[in-house]
Parts: sequence; structure tokens; C-alpha cells
Amino acid sequence: MSRPAVGDRLVMSPMKALVAGGAAEAFERHLQQLFRSGYRNLVVDLSGVPAIDSGGIRALVRGHTTGQRVGGTLRLAAASPAVSRVLELAHLAGVFEMYDSVDAARMASWPWRTIRITAGATVLCTALVWAGLRWPVELSGVGDVAESALTGGGTPAGGAPMHAFNPFVQLLKLVAAALIGQLITALHQPTSRERGRSMEQAQTLLCVSGAMVMIIIGNSVARAFGIAGAASIIRFRTPVDDPKDVTILFLLMGLGMSTGLGAFAVAGLGTAFLCVALLALDTLSTQKARALSVEILASGRHFPTTHVENVFARNQIVFEPREISQSDDVTIKYHTWLDPRTSLEELSVQLMEEGAGVKSVAWEHQKRERA
Repeated sequence: MSRPAVGDRLVMSPMKALVAGGAAEAFERHLQQLFRSGYRNLVVDLSGVPAIDSGGIRALVRGHTTGQRVGGTLRLAAASPAVSRVLELAHLAGVFEMYDSVDAARMASWPWRTIRITAGATVLCTALVWAGLRWPVELSGVGDVAESALTGGGTPAGGAPMHAFNPFVQLLKLVAAALIGQLITALHQPTSRERGRSMEQAQTLLCVSGAMVMIIIGNSVARAFGIAGAASIIRFRTPVDDPKDVTILFLLMGLGMSTGLGAFAVAGLGTAFLCVALLALDTLSTQKARALSVEILASGRHFPTTHVENVFARNQIVFEPREISQSDDVTIKYHTWLDPRTSLEELSVQLMEEGAGVKSVAWEHQKRERA
């Protein structure tokens, strides 16, 4: 059933159909036992599994949620077309991390996203600091456009002639601001899931707008008005739910202004500091997930366990069944841990979809258990 661990991963290789009535239940018990024994990252080699049914899906879903609860992972490898088709019909193909081979699953254990973000942040911040040291602010052309427009000539009122490529320099500032916005957005996801994509775009565009403000305005008095105007826009016009999101928007505006000012070294060091600060705050944060209880009432005497647990798995919700009551209908109460950005209304709609047999869904905050 299991093969020796490779690195920090244990490879499981079931060699029979994972169907209800014995094999699926034994596989589920084995999975749970491995997690209880201290294993955190499991790879299931499905090349020897000819078929799977709701019992096998249940075992995989529960293994997946147990892995999430203990901070581990469950990855699937080398699934046959028949098994893959069943997972797709259950809308779970996108939930599990599936790979063509066991070697590919082991390679995926590397934190590639973290590596890409770290490499991109290092290159971007280093380039900005180098540019800031190579071309100081006074040579960056900030304010030249506004002053030359006021004096009616191609030479600023009290400085050297503008370079012919000055407009392209300003364009590079906007590009740098956009890259800063993209980097910070990769590290900090907005809290509101309903507006998540628009807020992610707003973070990048706000950084670009800060750079644009400083390119166009340029002089010190206008900078003060620009900063005040930016603060008022963030405070009164941007629909945000989390104070942390507001702060990130304000900091992105500041970084964009530094870029538009031509203070590339300040922008680079500020971006590096903000990235480190966000990582530190996320690491030190004590509340990673929202703990809620959900009571699900199903019509008849058969509870749609597979459907409910599939919905939880699709939405990356860690769950534990706690209470079951049965009369004419069946009620099961789950304890769940979910991302604060998850919409409870959307979850309820998924649980109560037509044909599922769920009559009502009630969410409430978990009560603290006395020691």
C-alpha cells in the first residue's frame, strides 16, 4: 500500500479499485493513520487503481481536508482516464493537485510560487536601487515637464535642458510602478472575495496612478495636495472591508509616488521592506482561518454526505462532522475552518443546489469549548 518516503513525502500505491465496501474504507483509515503518525505530505500513486466510486472519493476528500488541517498536502499522481473522468464528473479535478507521474508530484513539492516571487522581488528591488544610485532624483526629469510647460520652452526655468528621451523615461517609471503593484499584490490578497479580482487590479493601478501624479505635478506644493488627494480617494471612494487593505493601498500610492518622483532607490528599498513586513505579519498572524459551525438539514433519511464534502473540498474548507440527528429528516452539524474571504452566501447556494437534497444551511460562530 505504501512505499518508503522520498524526501519529505510518502508515496502510497493502492493496487485495487477504491470502491465502497472495504477497499475505500481501508484506504481512508490508512490515510488518516499516516497523518496522525506525523506524515504531512502524501502522494497517492493511482496508476494501479482501475476504478473509483463515491467511497473512494470520500476517502480522498477527507485525506485532502485532513492534510489542510495539519498543514500538509495530499497529491494525486498517474490517475487512469477512468479515475480522472470520475473526479471530473464530481467537480474535484481542480481541487486535488494532480500530476502525470509520481516524479512530477515530488517535484511539485518545491515552493515554486515562493521561489518565483522571491526571485522577481530580488531582481526588481535590486534594479530600482541600482537605478536610484546611478541616476539621482535631480537628473530624473521630475518637474521638468510641468515647469517647461509653464515657461513655454523646452528648457526648465532653472535647470538643464530636458533630454529628448524624457517621455520614455517617464514611461519606464510607470512600468516600474506597475511591477511594484504586481509584486505587492502577489504577496497580499484582498480580504473581500466578492471584489477580490477588482481589488487586486486596483492595487496595481493605484501604484501606477501615484507615479502618474508625481510625473504630471512635480513641484512641492502640488505634491502635498497630491498626497492629501490620494488619501481622500482611498478613504472615501475605495470600497474596502479590511483596515489592512486600506493601509496597503496607501503604501502602494506612496511607492508609486516615489517611482514617479524618480527616487528609485527609495522605491526599491521601500518595496523590499514592505514585502518582508507582509511576510512577517502573515507568519506572526494568529488567526489564519475563520472557525464556524454549519448545520445542514437534508430531506429524507439519506444525507448527501458526498455532495456536502465535495463542496467543502472545492472551496478549500477544512471540516469535521460533529453532531448527527435524525427524525423524518437528517441534520448534521460540521465544524469548519475557512478563509475569511470565503462568501457564506455562495457556499450555501452550492450546498443547496437543485437535486442535492439539502433543505437548509445555517452558519454560526463556533463556541469556545471549556477545558
